[in-house]
Amino acid sequence: MRSKLEQQLELPQHTIDLSPLLDVVFILLIFFIVTTVFVRETGIEVDKPQAVSSEQLKSNVILLAISAQGDVVYDNTRIGVSGVRATILQLLRKKQQIVVVQADKRVSAELLVKVIDQAKLAGAAQVNIATEGY
Repeated sequence: MRSKLEQQLELPQHTIDLSPLLDVVFILLIFFIVTTVFVRETGIEVDKPQAVSSEQLKSNVILLAISAQGDVVYDNTRIGVSGVRATILQLLRKKQQIVVVQADKRVSAELLVKVIDQAKLAGAAQVNIATEGY
């Protein structure tokens, strides 16, 4: 009679092949990397005014910010009013996008109009102002 240990050693061992599982995980990873949309933030916090008629826009936009001190910022870089036109012109060469200006509610209307004018002179078909909705 054989011992129980010998009988257990002779039983076929069942194993799970993890190769197909790893293939699926890598394919999903590649899918999510390729389909991810990266939104460039302006890099500063802006206290936006409120508006009743606000609406959601696509996430594929060019974001400009105007701080309470009057600094015009794109992608965490101060570009000033004079740099808006060149920046927007360069970004619109790749593809036509909507320009969104995030202006602090304490910013003067004159500065906001200058930034919008520079964006339109650069060729932006649509320039919007970001607000907080009710």
